[in-house]
Amino acid sequence: MADIQFPTGASATRIDLLLVAGMVEPGSRVLDVGCGDGTLLRMLQDGRDVDARGIELSQKGVNECVARGLSVIQGDADTDLADYPDDSFDYVILSQTIQATRRPKVVLEHMLRIGRRAIVSFPNFGHWKIRAKLALSGRMPVTENLPVSWHETPNIHFCTIRDFIALVDEIGAQIEKGVALDAGGNQVRFTMPWWVWNLFGEQAVLVLTRGR
Repeated sequence: MADIQFPTGASATRIDLLLVAGMVEPGSRVLDVGCGDGTLLRMLQDGRDVDARGIELSQKGVNECVARGLSVIQGDADTDLADYPDDSFDYVILSQTIQATRRPKVVLEHMLRIGRRAIVSFPNFGHWKIRAKLALSGRMPVTENLPVSWHETPNIHFCTIRDFIALVDEIGAQIEKGVALDAGGNQVRFTMPWWVWNLFGEQAVLVLTRGR
């Protein structure tokens, strides 16, 4: 992944974007769902020479992407993915967003329908620090990865890594590869047991394929 670099001004805390970009094959067709300001799209275009498209809910995000010369439309993952035909893309990416969707299962099914692979990154609510803060304080935790109080957070479907893996099994998909990241951005290897991921991974990045 040495050829992938963060654009100037990109947040170093989004190491998951660097991992996602490195998982995409050069020259692929990519749809980034919930692409924000287009940081990942720009990384993919510059570092992977992909045909990169984006869909973003906020008008502010769309405007920022368009100003950077990116191909992005305004849309909602919960409703607008249904309009895309089957096998439209090689990869469909959902980065740090699935927990904010209204129907995560339906969104994931559409991603795997319109893309040969789906790449999903998400925060792990099963991390030991979150468990400890909830147990000791009796309140929903606020952390570096989850910095917003419960009454203001856009996250409406809290899940752990094990919860997400159960969802993958439920829809009949397969995990092709992935990593979990600890608090320092270091990788908890894919070969480790799921309970290790669930306890020590602050976030996960998984590549999914359709079931056989």
